[in-house]
Amino acid sequence: MKRRLIILLVPALTAVLLGPSPAAAYGGDRGTLMRYAADTWRSFVAMTEPATGLPHDHIGGDLAPSTRSRYTSPTNIGGYLWSTVIARDLGIVSPREADQRIRQTLGTLDRMPHHEPSGMFYNWYDPATLEVLREFPGSGDPIHPFLSSVDNGWLASALMVVRAAVRGPAGAQATRLLGEMDFGIYYTAAPTAQHNRGGGLMRGGFFDEQPPPGQCTEQSTYQGKSLWLGCFHYDTHITEARISGYVGVALGQVPQVWYFGPNRTFPANCDWGWVEQRPVGRVDTYLGIEVFEGTYEYRGRRFVPSWGGDMFEALMPAMFVPEEQWGRKSWGRNHPVYVRGQIEHGLIEAGYGYWGFSPASDPFGGYSVYGVDEMGMDPGGYPSDREQTNVDKGYEGCREPQSPPTFGDGVVTPHASFLALPYASDEALANLRKLRQNLDAYGPGGFYDSIAVRSNTPAKRYLALDQAMVLGPIGNALLNDRLRHYFSEGGAEQRLRPVMQLEEFHLSG
Repeated sequence: MKRRLIILLVPALTAVLLGPSPAAAYGGDRGTLMRYAADTWRSFVAMTEPATGLPHDHIGGDLAPSTRSRYTSPTNIGGYLWSTVIARDLGIVSPREADQRIRQTLGTLDRMPHHEPSGMFYNWYDPATLEVLREFPGSGDPIHPFLSSVDNGWLASALMVVRAAVRGPAGAQATRLLGEMDFGIYYTAAPTAQHNRGGGLMRGGFFDEQPPPGQCTEQSTYQGKSLWLGCFHYDTHITEARISGYVGVALGQVPQVWYFGPNRTFPANCDWGWVEQRPVGRVDTYLGIEVFEGTYEYRGRRFVPSWGGDMFEALMPAMFVPEEQWGRKSWGRNHPVYVRGQIEHGLIEAGYGYWGFSPASDPFGGYSVYGVDEMGMDPGGYPSDREQTNVDKGYEGCREPQSPPTFGDGVVTPHASFLALPYASDEALANLRKLRQNLDAYGPGGFYDSIAVRSNTPAKRYLALDQAMVLGPIGNALLNDRLRHYFSEGGAEQRLRPVMQLEEFHLSG
């Protein structure tokens, strides 16, 4: 206990007490990463509502307060909390300022309307008034208040970090808020025959008031109160939504067999001939559950795909869960191959000269999804360019391939390179360096959200979520997996590692 208290009192001593920092592996790039971190933190300061301590969803590239979005989400709030911890531990802000910021944000969470029986928060709020939004600012598009598993998963991850990283009232408050959240509300124990029987799935979310007509729901009760469970489940394994299952298992609210419920790929038959490619694999059994261990192929390498072929889905949960360490025969094999595919797509197949593709702001307006089409299951594909170029190489025996595409104005998302740091640090740093030196990709708050590289057109704004995917990986890189250590306290490793180490992804042959 004394050792942990010293770490919390003096974050700078943590590297001494936990062992050597990996900073030496970055050599002269440590200073560069620190500059990126400091500038990225500046964007968080600018987008945070002073009176409430809640970050707006995004802010303009000049960091003017007038360009704040006027809405936020549990994910954004979580991203701000873990980014504040990392900014403290890197020495960008003082422990006192970090504590004040965290206490303010947690105090605001305490006052915000939410589903009190389950402790879950709604998807969209006004950061200034704390009202639950029923229409988006600006567009006026209607919002029916929803409580999503993935958004609450990211908020809970941040609370797990804070309870381990911050002592005193803030740590206690984070522990209490986390203790009120029940991820069992999202868990379904009996998936259909389309999934791995005996496992389970996490729902997308629920409504606590009757949704509008046409919304597929199942009416139920929770602690005596009515709610409407969404019909949608996260039924594929490699998506950012696995964080909600990880948190549920870590907290002892979701059974470990959940881990084997989602599909690695869909089955290899023509009933599934509409997805990106026909998988190759075999059935393995874990905890009595038969799992089809399917894989795709891209540029001569086999891997387990995400839905869209993007870095966010594949790697964001690994900021908190050391997947490649706890699942050496699965994630430890898949993550490096996935990153290599992204690199080769950008530099070789598409020939953009840059790489890293993930959902982000569209440089030409709005928001869009980007990825390496062939590395995802989505038949429409997450494209890597402005032109939304689709790749369709067919589904062997079921669907004929289409003509090879010509790629256009590639849209690169810098946060993807930061997520890749643990698996290809030299390539990631070189890619970021080129983006900054050669293109209009960097502003007062760090890297802009995305840039179309052939036309040199940036999306000059900063998203809280994407900035949190910059600071988190930098903290792990320079501070010996700091976020992962914080997340792993309190039962996460004891409950997650035993099931994760069972599985093998068959990536050869």
